[in-house]
Amino acid sequence: MRALLLSSVLAAGAPLLLLVLLLALPRAARCQPPGPSVLGLAPPPLAQVLDRAPPPLAQVLDGLPPLPAGSPDYLGELQRLTQQLNDEMQKKYGFCMADVYVAREKDLNQTFSPDSNMTFAADCMDQTKGEMVAMLCHKAEIELYIKSLASTSSGSSPRISPNCNQNSSALGCQPGWACMRSDGVPSNSSDESIPSRAVNCRPCCPGFFCPSGLTCMIPCPLGAYCPLGTLNDTTGLCDPYFYQVTPGANPRCGTADSWADIVTTNDIFCPPGYYCPTTTQKHNCSDGYYCRKGSTDEKKCFWKNTCKDNAIKENLTLYGLIFIAILSLLLVLVYNCSGLFITIQVKMTSRSRKRAATKANKSVAARERWKLAKEIVLRHEVRMAESYDTPEQSAASSNGGLNRLEVNANESKIHENLTQAHTERFRRGYNKIDTDRSMKTNDKLTFSEVVSLATEDRTRRPMLEVAFRGLTLSIGKKKLLQCVTGKLSPGRVTAIMGPSGAGKTTFLNAVLGKTSGYKKDGIVLINGMPGSMQSYKKIIGFVPQDDIVHGNLTVEENLWFSACCRLSNGMSRSNKVRVLERVIESLGLQEIRNSLVGTVEKRGISGGQRKRVNVGIEMVMEPSLLILDEPTTGLDSASSQLLLRALRREALEGVNVCAVIHQPSYILFNMFDDFVLLARGGLIAYHGPVSEAERYFAGLGIKVPDRENPPDHFIDILEGIVKTKMRGNVTPKHLPLLWMLHNGYEVPDDMQKDLENINTIRGLYTVQSISSEQSLAEQSENTDSVHPNLRQSNTLLERKTPRVFAQYGHYLGRVAKQRLRESTQQAVDYLILCIAGICIGTIARVRDDSFGVDSYGYTIMAVSLLCQLAALRSFSPEKLQYRRERESGMSSLAYFLARDTIDHFNTAVKPIIFLSTFYFFNNPRSTLRDNYLVLLALIYCVTGIGYTFAIWFELGLAQLSSAIVPVVLVLVGTKPDLPRALKNLCYPKWALEAFIVAGAKEYSGVWLITRCGALLQGGYDIRDFNFCIAIIMLYGVLFRLIAFLSLLKLK
Repeated sequence: MRALLLSSVLAAGAPLLLLVLLLALPRAARCQPPGPSVLGLAPPPLAQVLDRAPPPLAQVLDGLPPLPAGSPDYLGELQRLTQQLNDEMQKKYGFCMADVYVAREKDLNQTFSPDSNMTFAADCMDQTKGEMVAMLCHKAEIELYIKSLASTSSGSSPRISPNCNQNSSALGCQPGWACMRSDGVPSNSSDESIPSRAVNCRPCCPGFFCPSGLTCMIPCPLGAYCPLGTLNDTTGLCDPYFYQVTPGANPRCGTADSWADIVTTNDIFCPPGYYCPTTTQKHNCSDGYYCRKGSTDEKKCFWKNTCKDNAIKENLTLYGLIFIAILSLLLVLVYNCSGLFITIQVKMTSRSRKRAATKANKSVAARERWKLAKEIVLRHEVRMAESYDTPEQSAASSNGGLNRLEVNANESKIHENLTQAHTERFRRGYNKIDTDRSMKTNDKLTFSEVVSLATEDRTRRPMLEVAFRGLTLSIGKKKLLQCVTGKLSPGRVTAIMGPSGAGKTTFLNAVLGKTSGYKKDGIVLINGMPGSMQSYKKIIGFVPQDDIVHGNLTVEENLWFSACCRLSNGMSRSNKVRVLERVIESLGLQEIRNSLVGTVEKRGISGGQRKRVNVGIEMVMEPSLLILDEPTTGLDSASSQLLLRALRREALEGVNVCAVIHQPSYILFNMFDDFVLLARGGLIAYHGPVSEAERYFAGLGIKVPDRENPPDHFIDILEGIVKTKMRGNVTPKHLPLLWMLHNGYEVPDDMQKDLENINTIRGLYTVQSISSEQSLAEQSENTDSVHPNLRQSNTLLERKTPRVFAQYGHYLGRVAKQRLRESTQQAVDYLILCIAGICIGTIARVRDDSFGVDSYGYTIMAVSLLCQLAALRSFSPEKLQYRRERESGMSSLAYFLARDTIDHFNTAVKPIIFLSTFYFFNNPRSTLRDNYLVLLALIYCVTGIGYTFAIWFELGLAQLSSAIVPVVLVLVGTKPDLPRALKNLCYPKWALEAFIVAGAKEYSGVWLITRCGALLQGGYDIRDFNFCIAIIMLYGVLFRLIAFLSLLKLK
């Protein structure tokens, strides 16, 4: 009972006793916290101070009466203070906070959250005896501190408050200490002046920090650890902080003295390997979790064994190795199975084409049967008419024995009978054909099928006659062609010969209208009408001297692509297959149709076969004019004859064939219809039928010796190699002039002097003295397939080839096959990217103080260089093929879009390849998604730059530019002292900003000032991540537009 009474007395008198003790103390000591000796209590251990928060106020003062009703609401005051901090941070450092309101509020709440655990505030109220609110910073003091952050240097803090001048040594002015307001004004007043603080100075409460010279308390941000400091007798510093207390009679340590960036205030951050749920609690990171510096909670590891106790970050190296292994397996499968995939596709396409060929053969057979049936019916009708034409019928007809009225009355009945008779006759004719003439196909067609197949619309190949009059081509004062007059007729094969340098290829270019950069005189007539040959390029085939074919495609794929893109859009697939099969058969390419053509690095078909493929690419589009530049060069006699026979078959279809030939054999020479002999200076020495060439030159006194090839002999005479004696004083150089006189052409002014020299013997070389064959016009008129279509030039432009999107589909399939066959190069590109990611991820790690500026700078440089070099292969190796296809009328837009579309696969995959090593070996705070988006935009941009370099320069110079430009742009874009306008022109500046912003978004809480400092130093804005991505992508689009325009102007 006594004990109970004693305890009641002590509980009731404790507040009074405490008040008496406080009044007994001197005034100067009242701002000091009561020491252990005063209260008669032993000091708590250091571990309890640092790791255990003090008990709540209700537990400490259990049984005491509550605070007076006039006591301020400390929770409301703390919420007001944190809101003021948020407002000031947003006003001063808005560039480093999210722009969207919800995101911005979340960002600020992660720093000063009013909803977090407020136990430390209740403990502070206990320690300050309810005076905590008076020690909190006023709005003006918060503004003053936020403004001072920009000028605060590492290790020092200026005396920024008027309460603490440079000479002041008051207790409240030292680091980690704070004082109460002495003016009695509430802390929530609207007064903008800094309040006076000089009473009840004491160490800052745990969970708060008191900047040196400010004399007030501010809550520590989340992710910070702000315990009460402990004086280290050895160093004189307050652990775990790095400041010294002011020497005096009672030196004591407070809490943190500042909150700034990681370099300046590293001691306030929750240490790595620990997490701090509140600013006064610190816990070890558990097994299976990791805790980075400044963490407020534990992050669970994906795989528990990769995180031990107090793990700083998850070890993702194993994930990277697994990902690399899976990726390598996929690449090996693609590399080994790409050939199988292409083989399966070729077999499927072959079966499809066989079905189309079968249908085409049926159509051809039906047409032949239909034609033969009509001939039989016509012969049958003629015989019936002759049998009815008797003398009696003739006499009756002459005497008017037939009544006209009866004929009119029975006209409809007769017409019906005749229709039935015609149908019956056609049936009998078809049966007679089927029995008398067996077709090669085993398919039996019914009569209705024959009619439907035979009546299919087949557009006849239009005829094209090219005439030229006085055609002269010169560059400067040098004349490459002079007064060339003649014509190239459809249905005939013309050979153009002459010594080297005579202008044979120049003559072909002049006829085709390829005279850019030259001065051209004379006219070119197309079917007797003036016009541009470029308007007819869809029906003109030009076979260049070099074998410009795609080496990584098969023979059939090269021909089929040309047929799909250049034949009429309305032609059925079966007819296209029939054309393809006809060309392959005529050129003797059946055995190698599925063989790769080959390149310089990879051997393919032979040179002669490659030459025939080069010709077949033009033959398969069924041209009306086919011009070939030295098609037999490099071929043996048998291959040359095979090629000439194919050209003659084209001529039988009405094609106008013209070829430049070097040293043909006698048999090959006689396979041509016409012969054009050019002398030096671009003058014609002969233009006419091959059969009349020897007769013409014999009339001039030039006879071909026995066992001598006529064209070789004529060329030797023009070159002066063979001496011959001509009539009068005529020399071989006068042969072009004699040809002009023979045909009555106008003689140019520079040849008038030679004309005067031979005027005395001009009678020896008259037109009558030379036997001539019928004119070329007469020959073409006698050709049944040519004459009806010769003057229908308007119909020549009616061929409608596939539109851009249809050609885009054909290009897409072709480029996909090429990429599959280049899988080795793709694998090498991916391997180099993996190695670059490993090197950068292990050597240049992302540091928290700089947010990985150096590491991301190296990343931009390496990825730009490697991907830009790889992009050169899209256009550099195929410039010649592109020029040929463009000049034939194929779409440049479809070509460019198809190659760019296929390259989008690499654009999407390469960031994954690089991040599989860089991200897992480096493990930055930024998300994998953000890193992927930045690399995706970066690779898209540098690929466009690679396109531009590939089109502008030759391969060697393009590679050098691609290696130098990324390095220079990275240095310019990341150098801080260069003008901002100049850096904004460099894509690495935007890529680096995107990387930094992506990482800065993951630094919140105690990292806020560090984030703002890093962004301020680089001139970045955390709200510009999407803007940076858009700018980089825009650069990619811009460079692609430049590349496409350059492609159109490519020569």
